[in-house]
Parts: sequence; C-alpha cells; structure tokens
Amino acid sequence: MASYRIRQYREKDYDAVRTLFARGILEHAPAGYRHILRSARAQLGLLVLFAAVRAAAGYWVLGLAAVALALAATWPVVRSFSTSYVQQALSTDLCDISTSYLRAPDSCFWVAEAGGTVVGMVAVAPPQDPAERGVALELKRMSVSKDYRGRGVSKALCGEVLRFARARGYGAVVLSTSMVQVAAQKLYEGQGFRKVGTFSPSLLGSLLCFQIFHYRCDLPGGTADPPR
Repeated sequence: MASYRIRQYREKDYDAVRTLFARGILEHAPAGYRHILRSARAQLGLLVLFAAVRAAAGYWVLGLAAVALALAATWPVVRSFSTSYVQQALSTDLCDISTSYLRAPDSCFWVAEAGGTVVGMVAVAPPQDPAERGVALELKRMSVSKDYRGRGVSKALCGEVLRFARARGYGAVVLSTSMVQVAAQKLYEGQGFRKVGTFSPSLLGSLLCFQIFHYRCDLPGGTADPPR
C-alpha cells in the first residue's frame, strides 16, 4: 500500500506547495551549470579565452586565472534561469493557487500527502499556446520531495492529470521541461509522452545552449475538437 495519498489542494497547503516548488526547481541549477560547461561552444570559448590572455600577458597562469573567473561568473548567470523562473511562478499562478487552478475552468491542482506533510504537487490548466487551447490541457508545476522520489508519487500525480483531461474530452496533454530534468523526461516518456519540440527560453539561453523540451501525450478516446 502506498505511504501517501493524492488529494486536491487546500488553502492550508499554500506555504508547503510554494516551498516545495522552489526547492525542486533550484536543485536543477548545478546540473544546468555542468551541462553548459560540457557543451562544445562553452569549451571552445574557454579555450579561446585562455589562449588570448596567455598571448596578451605572456603567462599561462594568467590564462588559467581568466578561465577560472569566467567559470565563476557563469554560475550566477546559469542559476538565474532557475531563480527567475521560480520568482515568475510564485508571483503569478502560485501566488493565488485556488483562483488559478480550483476556480478556473478545466484546471485543477493536486498534492501528494504523507504523514500530514505535502510531498508532491502537480497542476493542470489550459495551455498558453493558442493552437493547443480547446484541444489539449497542460501539465504544470510538477514537483516531488527528494525523500519521496522513486515511490511512484510522480507517476500517480501524472496519472491524475491524464485522467482529468480524458474525463473532460480532451485529446492530449502537453508539458514543458528543461534539458537537465532527465528523471522527469524518463517519467513522462514512460507515461506515453513524446518530445515534439525544443526551444531556448531566451537569447542568453540560446547562447548558453540551455533548452526547454515540449512534450505531448495523445489520449485514447480523446477528440481533437474543443470539448462542449
């Protein structure tokens, strides 16, 4: 028997949900930093920087120092992707969760609770993409506490979203996740999602090779026409 239960969000969950979401997003920053440093573009840039400083100053130590400074300066830039995303979410839909998801049409918000503590969360709402509206719903704000990963919580939360969309006659569920959220990608693919697009969140993200993946899960028995 599962040691947790999935239920609809309540106002008493507000602080726990916002904290869980922020922690879940911020913990991916180191993985994003490592990913960027492993990219060919970043390594070439560091090599060029080292060579240029060494040639100009005549000392390889100064070249290494320049590379070290560049690495140190890159970290806060990479982390800003996570912090800005968290700040944007906390000041918009996660600022008033009940209004955003429980009072809005074709929207909902669930939490996973264990021992009276919120250990997971997920939301569903009409997608921002106008082309998807009336055809699909969007899975949003998925996060599970580190202590409860690997226990099927994410799969159960994802299942709630799929059942919700299917019950309302939608033909698909869409979502977006970052390139560094590998575990999330495997979860979604295991639930029938397929990658249908890739984009960078900004020009800076494109320069740093930081990408967002767009996924879609077509629902059996769903319809491509807007629900009535």
